[in-house]
Amino acid sequence: MAPAGAPATNAAAAAPGGTEIALDEFARVDLRTAKIVAAERVQGADKLLKLTVDIGAETRTIVAGIANRYAPEALVGRTIVVVANLKPAKLRGVLSQGMLLAASDATGQPYILTTEEPVPPGLKVK
Repeated sequence: MAPAGAPATNAAAAAPGGTEIALDEFARVDLRTAKIVAAERVQGADKLLKLTVDIGAETRTIVAGIANRYAPEALVGRTIVVVANLKPAKLRGVLSQGMLLAASDATGQPYILTTEEPVPPGLKVK
């Protein structure tokens, strides 16, 4: 139990850690706002959704393991943050051209990061 006046701790909120990186290494990651324009389940995969996102200059496909928490139709129109310069990878036969940012709790439940208010797609996040 925390002392009176001390903030309560949450077991699901893990302490930050891991290997430190230099600022110039982090600057190599191109984070962009993206608007979800379409979403569907990936055939044969319980956890994967195929998202079509507008990142300003182009439209891309991103495959994300969020199907256990989000219905595809509930995501359309939402603005998220994506890693735009990640090397493409095939997941269950679908080419994923980026990665969305999400937090996860102690059970692995994902929570996608969205913008508080509408912003244009393609804005650099820093």
